[in-house]
Amino acid sequence: MILVTGASGTVGTALVEELKTGGHRFRAAYHSAHKAEKARAEGHDVIALEFSEPKTLPPALAGVDTVFLLGAGARGQAEREINVLNAAKAAGVKRMVKHSIWGAADERFSLAKIHREVERAVEASGIAWTFLRPNGFMQNFVHEAATIKSKGAIYQPAADAKISHIDVRDIARVAARVLTTRGHEGKAYELSGPEALSYDDAANALSRVLGRQIRYVPLSDEDAKTGMLSAGVPGFYADHLLDLFRVYRSGVASRVTPAVEDITGRDPIAFEQFVRDYIRAFG
Repeated sequence: MILVTGASGTVGTALVEELKTGGHRFRAAYHSAHKAEKARAEGHDVIALEFSEPKTLPPALAGVDTVFLLGAGARGQAEREINVLNAAKAAGVKRMVKHSIWGAADERFSLAKIHREVERAVEASGIAWTFLRPNGFMQNFVHEAATIKSKGAIYQPAADAKISHIDVRDIARVAARVLTTRGHEGKAYELSGPEALSYDDAANALSRVLGRQIRYVPLSDEDAKTGMLSAGVPGFYADHLLDLFRVYRSGVASRVTPAVEDITGRDPIAFEQFVRDYIRAFG
């Protein structure tokens, strides 16, 4: 039995679909009661799970031998994920696949430090582990859809950095493969898309697919933070994102890796294909 934490998120939703399509036995863990009820109505094995509520952990882990660990970007994320790890060890879980972040091993930015803290705890736990370290999500561009539609523009503090963004569906395919096959224990996979694109490149790709001009407007960190706060992003998380963009601007996110093809046997999804698949979101 596989426990999928974060089942209602971008990656978790795609992973649930992959496991369902593959006929694998899994339990989906949700924070939201509404989303849990919807998933239960669709026939999934569903459990309510709150990382910071110890009483919710043993029922979620009952009969589970493999955990997909995906924590939300909340305060105390490392502590919350380690709560699940400790409960998993107590429950006799044999394998853990942790969703981490690109560059976690180097700990050059705050989110990498958070994920690496959890990775170290997993390594020390005695549970067989695999780490998935994806680059930035293509699906994050959907968050730009409102300004793409209304202003024909993408606003980010990335300067001219190139990033090998990955489609979340490829992360899910990798995760499903790692969760259901052997030979991945003790390995950390850095997951990228097929090419590194600047935001100018991304805007040009959007323009070609959408048939209208989309431009990229680089922001200062100050302006970017103002925009994030006005959009409801908590201040501490806005600071994490700005730290991430600082690292992007150093060029470390431009590397392209073969991991998606090596693990799934399929080429990773290209950015233009992602735009075509999500064209309704972009109007």
